[in-house]
Amino acid sequence: MTVTSASRRKRRGRLLLLLPALLLATFIFGLARFASNIPTQSDKPGEPVDAVVVWTGGSGRLDQGLKLLEEGQAERLFVSGVYHGVEVDELLEVAARNPDELRCCIELGYAAGNTRENAQETAAWASHNDLRSLRLVTAAYHMPRSLLEMRRAIPDVEILAEPVFPDAFRQEDWRWRARSLALLVNEYAKYLIASLRRPLPLNDDTGPEEALP
Repeated sequence: MTVTSASRRKRRGRLLLLLPALLLATFIFGLARFASNIPTQSDKPGEPVDAVVVWTGGSGRLDQGLKLLEEGQAERLFVSGVYHGVEVDELLEVAARNPDELRCCIELGYAAGNTRENAQETAAWASHNDLRSLRLVTAAYHMPRSLLEMRRAIPDVEILAEPVFPDAFRQEDWRWRARSLALLVNEYAKYLIASLRRPLPLNDDTGPEEALP
């Protein structure tokens, strides 16, 4: 083996050793940017919209959606990703609200089991009702991916972020809290996958339109 060939092999070996470190550094840099884009407050607070949308799956989301509805910031509320068999009255009772006051303004979607399906279910409902603006309620750390999926599904509808801040995620010091860091890493990885994935068509035959009234 010549000296030149040996040198090339050594260089290739060094590059292979450096590759994991470079990938890790890229991921950490992207994670920090992702964290900086997590909303810390509502978009255009107090501005009325056609409907408030709540995606189930975390604490505080339904309460915030009902609060916005009670304050008159929208005339209707859509809750996506509800368990089959759960009705409006049951949700309101769990949230300690009077069913007689809000029952008429709330609709439930049962077809979604993940964020992508939440977006499809919401998009189908918004299209069905000819809505032009929505306020989306979900956890703050979940909001970037949620907005990505929503704006793909219904690009012609204004989507305002209404983040809630669960105790499980401490946004101000996520770097130093294992639970918050784990949540953020998991969510960032899902965001990267969602960014690379092609959006589903709204009229997908297996989509959530089947669950709409």
